[in-house]
This record gives sequence, structure tokens and C-alpha cells, in this order.
Amino acid sequence: MKKLIVLILAICPAFVMNAAGADWLTDMPKALAQAKQEKKMVLVDFTGSDWCGWCIKFKQEVLSTPEFAEYAKKKLVLVELDFPHAKAQDDKLKAANMALKEKYGVQGFPTLLLLKSSGGEAWRQVGYLEGGPKAFIAALEQAMK
Repeated sequence: MKKLIVLILAICPAFVMNAAGADWLTDMPKALAQAKQEKKMVLVDFTGSDWCGWCIKFKQEVLSTPEFAEYAKKKLVLVELDFPHAKAQDDKLKAANMALKEKYGVQGFPTLLLLKSSGGEAWRQVGYLEGGPKAFIAALEQAMK
């Protein structure tokens, strides 16, 4: 019985996060194909999810909010390219992320890119953006014009 309770408690936060948050891919070619098919743009989050304070803050205050998730569902395909220090990560994923970091000239975290479905860059934000989801969504809308 104790094991069942522990399992339920461990699983519940994952359901809550998925219900409130958006779906983030880790495969750029898949994301670009999906964006082309759905006529959306791709938002790429280059992050250090377990060590970058500004990345963590931006994710909590903007990217994990229901307001952003609702917006993203309509307009974006989301890609998270993570560069963790302590989290385990598959070698193939590490190599793919590093290649994309070099391709787009990312030098700091967080860096968020808005890409056309062709992979071309339409907009870039380096660092933390104040103002919560409203300010970020406004910046994305301006970039999409």
C-alpha cells in the first residue's frame, strides 16, 4: 500500500505539469516537419535546465504557464535543447543539441529562437525577459509580423 501511494505521488506532478504546460520536442527535424505541416513557427529554447538560474526562472514564470501553453498550442511547435550539468542525457541527443548550438551561434543561456519551418531564424532572445507570459507573447507576435 505504501508503495502504491508513493507511486501515485510521484506520477501526479507529471500529470499536472503536462496539463498546464505545453508539449516540448527534443528532435529539431521532427519539429520543423511538424511546423511545416501545421503552418506554424518553431520556438527553440536553448537551456541549462538544471544549473542556469535565468533559464529556470523564465521557464517557471513564462514557459510553464497555462497562458503560454494555450498560445503555443495555436501558433508554435516547441523544441527544448537542454545542456544540463547533472541530469543524464543520451549521447546522441547531446551531440544533436551541440550541433544546433553551433549552427545557430548560441553563446549564452537562455537563448530562445523563433524559426520558420524552413529552419531560418526569424527572431532571437538572449537572456531573461521580464514581464511574464504577456510580454513574451507580445514579443513573439511582433516577430511573426
